[in-house]
Amino acid sequence: MSTLTIRLPSDQHERLEALAAARGTSIGKLFEEFSARALAEFDVETRFRLRAAKGDKKRGIEILDKLDKAHSQPDH
Repeated sequence: MSTLTIRLPSDQHERLEALAAARGTSIGKLFEEFSARALAEFDVETRFRLRAAKGDKKRGIEILDKLDKAHSQPDH
């Protein structure tokens, strides 16, 4: 495990301490959670962009239009 030192304004640090306490965890664990979430979002975006670059734009629009129509119709 690595150690990371970051500089934050005092008020932000206090608010993060309060958030961590409210969640029953430490600031370190809170940052582990934040970084894991950010990395997961980055991975999803990266995979999406790679697939989008290989995909057929016209077919993609057709699929989105079909989904839009399905969701705009009232349920019976």
